[in-house]
Amino acid sequence: MNHKKENIIKEKSFRFALRIIKLSKFFKNEQKDFVLSKQILRSGTSIGALIHEAEHAQSKADFINKLSIALKEANETDYWIELLFQSENITKESYQFLKPDIQELIKLLVTIIKTSKKNFNQKKIILNFQFSILN
Repeated sequence: MNHKKENIIKEKSFRFALRIIKLSKFFKNEQKDFVLSKQILRSGTSIGALIHEAEHAQSKADFINKLSIALKEANETDYWIELLFQSENITKESYQFLKPDIQELIKLLVTIIKTSKKNFNQKKIILNFQFSILN
């Protein structure tokens, strides 16, 4: 029996990417296949890919770096959602469907990055202290 721990941010980013793909398909079907739809497709799907990649990071610093890039992509996606809504390329319903999800992903990423940096810096301080004692 597999008791693998649930990874909430990985799940949420994957479900969000699926919504972005559906939005992109909608644009294509409506002959609205333009630069903005390609931009949101790229940034919106890369969030989950980077989170997935971070799961197997080579180090704690690599983990923090990958999640920091995912955060940048999430912020960019938030921008595209806002721009698409304000330019009346997506409906209020679509906006209200996407906006809370991207904001939640941003909050989760910020929290994980801050916690990871704090833990990483504390570990570095302890190692530096131990090293200074030995020398």
